[in-house]
Amino acid sequence: MDFALLGPLVINAEGCQLTVPAARQRVLLAALLLNANRVVSADRLSHFLWDGFPPSSASATLRTYVMRLRQVLGRQVAGRIVTRSPGYLIELDEYESDLGRFAAHRRAGESAIASGDLSTGADELNRALSLWRDEPLLDIPSSTLCDVEVRHLQELRRQTVAKRIDVELELGRHHGMLPELWRLVLQNPLDEPMAARLMLALSRSGQQAEALQVFQRSRALLIDQLGAEPGPELRRMQQRVLRDDGPRPSAGHEKRVTAARPSRNRPRPAQLPVAPTAFAGRADQAAVLRSLVCSPASDPGSAVIVALTGGPGVGKSALALHLAHGLRDTFEDGQLFAELRDANGRPASPADVLARFLTDLGLRRSAVPQGLAERVYLYRSLIADRRMLVVLDDAHDAAQVRSLIPGSGGSRLIITSRGHLADLEGAYTFTVRPLPEDASLELLGGVVGHRRVREEPFAARRIASVCAGLPLALRIAGARCLAREQWSLDDMAERLTSSGRLLDELRVGDLTVGTGLRSQYAALRAHSAHLGPPAGPVPDAAFRALGVLGAADVTPEPVAVMLNCRVHQAQDTLERLVDARLLTSPSPGRYHLNDLVRALAREVAEAEEPVGRAVLRELLTWYGRACERINPGPRHGARMPSSHTGCPLPALDGDESAARWLARQRDSIVGAVLAGRRRGAGHTADLLVAAFADLRSVEDLLPGLEAVLDSILSRVGARSAPATRVFPESRFRRLHDPVSHP
Repeated sequence: MDFALLGPLVINAEGCQLTVPAARQRVLLAALLLNANRVVSADRLSHFLWDGFPPSSASATLRTYVMRLRQVLGRQVAGRIVTRSPGYLIELDEYESDLGRFAAHRRAGESAIASGDLSTGADELNRALSLWRDEPLLDIPSSTLCDVEVRHLQELRRQTVAKRIDVELELGRHHGMLPELWRLVLQNPLDEPMAARLMLALSRSGQQAEALQVFQRSRALLIDQLGAEPGPELRRMQQRVLRDDGPRPSAGHEKRVTAARPSRNRPRPAQLPVAPTAFAGRADQAAVLRSLVCSPASDPGSAVIVALTGGPGVGKSALALHLAHGLRDTFEDGQLFAELRDANGRPASPADVLARFLTDLGLRRSAVPQGLAERVYLYRSLIADRRMLVVLDDAHDAAQVRSLIPGSGGSRLIITSRGHLADLEGAYTFTVRPLPEDASLELLGGVVGHRRVREEPFAARRIASVCAGLPLALRIAGARCLAREQWSLDDMAERLTSSGRLLDELRVGDLTVGTGLRSQYAALRAHSAHLGPPAGPVPDAAFRALGVLGAADVTPEPVAVMLNCRVHQAQDTLERLVDARLLTSPSPGRYHLNDLVRALAREVAEAEEPVGRAVLRELLTWYGRACERINPGPRHGARMPSSHTGCPLPALDGDESAARWLARQRDSIVGAVLAGRRRGAGHTADLLVAAFADLRSVEDLLPGLEAVLDSILSRVGARSAPATRVFPESRFRRLHDPVSHP
């Protein structure tokens, strides 16, 4: 199978040449081939198909064009066109298109030149250029696509021609290059660098007078057409010809250069991965980060480092890549990129990353030093006089990235990490937070279409809420809606909120929210295992306790009761969970779990450490005894048993104090009742509900408490019920699932 784009579109499959007669189907195929193995969004394809003015029916018509294109291409080729959110891609091996082979030969040529093998480099660049049959996309009737892609391809070809000519001249092949150089200069007489190359070739071929005439003609044209004198490159070449400096090539010169002389053309890495197409809610932060990256270093010996930190799926990498792509033109010497975790989540070795960086910067593989320190010194030396952008994604900690920081010069470093990187000296550290609702809806609309979000606003808000503002979760939810065209947004919202398998639902292809969250918990467990004899509960045990409780908002008290420790010890442990990005703390002593983290907490609690009824009875009893302390008067139901936990009962000094305490504990109390009913402690749960019913008798003594009590009792269905009443679990679930019961 072979696709040819560098000229008229040609398709060869199984020895036969295929024809795509319909004009817009050729546009569609060309757009996919130019972005092989990358998703091209439906919006962008529509832009190309209708030259920037797609009709209102563009989405449906595009699907029809894709179907017909698959039919024209036949089964073997059609199977390569894959529907993938937010559009389509064509799967293609690099050598299955002339454009891919051009890129491969060009890359091989640049690598050979960087290693000093100029002859091989020239041959590879010649092979790359021989693939051009005519102007690219010659028979593709889309001015928009041609404007975007043809200029890009023509510039790539021009750069390749210039690089090959430079290598040929370096090899001493001046005389043989003259016909081609004359043709190029006559085709574009205002191309000063090419005129300078012609002058060099003429001079080295013994034609100094002709070389100086080229300068005079070029100068006259520049003054006549642009009103400008020649630039410094052409003027320097004139002086060089006048001085007639530099050795003349002689027999055998080519071999000596190939063996001993490195090329003066340094590689220009461009390693940034593609940034997500759906990007919302970060414009202000991106503007601030851009100004920091472009600002001069505060100290001549320091580097400008921008570190983006935050939990998994919050959009750190997307923000970093969005920022980096916007700065490509600012860093003319290229961009280096490295992922600092492997596929299994293990941190990458700085020495391995440096070895790759050194070869990417032009060093021969055999010349890479063995030791880490030597690699660091050489890396900083090579990058010191360049202006490059280095992006390090998903750093484990500050120690991993210190060796990769440029020591001086105009290069800049962008780092993303799940850790806080507080010990990374001199870095500007920014926490990337979940998106607010309006930005979440904007991002969701960018994936599924803004019209669908406008048509189902309530369902869209449910999806945004359960995705907790995480761009990764929103993209996955939107991609699943696109993959199931018969699903409405309401169907998707219902699956997310009612299936009980939230993390499993947020999975599409190789994208999943659960992987990042589970790796955070795995790191937490590994850290807990290395702690010394604990003075309080270990963090992973506290996280599992939260999974049993199931509440969205908690305080340290229920964790202290469940783990039989003091309140301050539980609070210290919860703070460690905040540091691990598994909780947030909206105010001192209060902690919040979003829906995704609660799903993970329930999962690990059920899988690793099922909590017995005794622990839940203890928690329910503790809450019941606290209610009795508020109202020590006569009971309508049975009294709670004694509490044996190491966590003391709250002081509750006065009615206002009791009201505030009940308000803070509301979610945890309802969670404890639900957990007790599910795990065999239903009788104690009913006693607790009855204890709340008893508090009704003192509501006049507790200013402001009535609203709190009404809220709690209405949710558990126990306004005046006796302790023996069995309350339906669906009533308790309202507090746990505010999305489905707004």
